[in-house]
Formats: sequence, C-alpha cells, structure tokens
Amino acid sequence: MEITGIISAIVIGIVIGVLGRLVVPGRQRIGILLTIVVGIVAALIGAAIANAFDVADTKGVDWIEWLIQIGLAALGIAALDRSRVRH
Repeated sequence: MEITGIISAIVIGIVIGVLGRLVVPGRQRIGILLTIVVGIVAALIGAAIANAFDVADTKGVDWIEWLIQIGLAALGIAALDRSRVRH
C-alpha cells in the first residue's frame, strides 16, 4: 500500500468513526484513536460487504456503502463502549 492509500484510509477512518460515534446515543467512553481504528476497520469491512453485494461502484456517491460502513462503525463503538468497565 502506498502512502496516499494509508493517508486516505486514515482520513476515511476518521470520518466513518466520527459518524458512527454520532449515531450511537449517549456518551462513549473510548478515545479518539480507538474511534479512528474502529472507523478504519468498519470502512474496510463495509467496502468488502458492499463489493460482495455489488453496490460499491455506482454512479455518484455510494450511499449504500457509506451506510454499511457507518452502521458497522456504530456497532463497533457501541460494543467497545459496553465492554469497558464502568465505575
């Protein structure tokens, strides 16, 4: 992977992670770096799912792919938040 691919994966991960975090109600007790990691993983898995269902390459904005990625990020953030021990 080239440096531009890595940078774009980080930027997309930030966007997907933040949007996923906005979807989850309440306050999440995970850091921004973990949010970015969840966003990157959700973006990669969401892109693979969108490719499998042949909805990734459409004309214009790939809304279905974005919704899949944001949904996966929200699930990941909620799961991590719930798994943290609260005092």
